[in-house]
Amino acid sequence: MVNSQVKKRAKNIKRIRLEREKAVFMKVGAKLRAYLFTGILVTAPVAITFYMAYKFILWVDILVNKMIPEQYQLDNYLPFTIPGLGLIVLVAVLIVVGMFAAGFMGRFFLRLGEWIVYKVPLVSSVYSVLKQIFETFFSSKTQAFSKVVLLEYPRKGIWILGFVSSEIKGEVKAQFKEEMLNIFIPTTPNPTSGFLIFVPKKDTVELDMSVEEGIKFVISGGLVEPNELKKRKSVEK
Repeated sequence: MVNSQVKKRAKNIKRIRLEREKAVFMKVGAKLRAYLFTGILVTAPVAITFYMAYKFILWVDILVNKMIPEQYQLDNYLPFTIPGLGLIVLVAVLIVVGMFAAGFMGRFFLRLGEWIVYKVPLVSSVYSVLKQIFETFFSSKTQAFSKVVLLEYPRKGIWILGFVSSEIKGEVKAQFKEEMLNIFIPTTPNPTSGFLIFVPKKDTVELDMSVEEGIKFVISGGLVEPNELKKRKSVEK
């Protein structure tokens, strides 16, 4: 009888010890898993960014080297390869082209080239669209978007983020009696694609966040909260 009680007690002690060891291992495993995810969140964006930048530099180097005659390539005269040399050459060439295009002769040849391009039926349409896009995003005199707004779309009760490009003018404006806005609705995670809608100004809610913060918000799928919203929440608390 005594032996059976001793054995039973020993089994209980062993079971309790195993459960405690299991709990300790589970806690350690959970902490290691949390540290692993934290390490990935910290290093992955930086690593991917540098990797993409490195690949882009190599791609530009290869592209530029193909355009330069072999006897003028600096890599042939150096004992080692300099990554990014092609990118430097490309930037220098673009600066020279920009300087030439800003002059009288450059503007003349630019207008002549555009006149020739506009005479080609299909090429003229593609060139016109691309020129407007690049002028919109790279011109220092204008902004691609002026502000960020919220609007109910595609039905009441569902809200979506949009970017105001401008107020409606011309023929389209004549079709409406109230003030309307051109609003670009971007897609996630690629904000360069989307669609254009015409919305009454009174049906939009203007946000304090900047256009850059709005684009980051769209790219992250709502995971990266704009700084303005964070500041507002901290003040309310």
